[in-house]
Amino acid sequence: HLGLFLRALQRIADEFGVAVVVTNQVVAQVDGMSFNPDPKKPIGGNIMAHASTTRLYLKKGRGDTRVCKIYDSPNLPEAEAQYSIREDGIGDVKD
Repeated sequence: HLGLFLRALQRIADEFGVAVVVTNQVVAQVDGMSFNPDPKKPIGGNIMAHASTTRLYLKKGRGDTRVCKIYDSPNLPEAEAQYSIREDGIGDVKD
């Protein structure tokens, strides 16, 4: 069912030239043999991964800082940017 729903969203995006934003939950992958500093794993597996063109990983930084990391993209290099959510909207991190 998930694959059919994601395919329908892709058709809407193609037909109307709009961006579709899909959020996904992550869970901690508890593995005694793994020493990964960030053991979070997205739910949805290959279905979500193959249906997405660009995947972003959003996380909380220190204080009011947030981090957006380009996790997977066919035309963008892996990179990350810091931003802040304030009363007047989203903006640059204040020093």
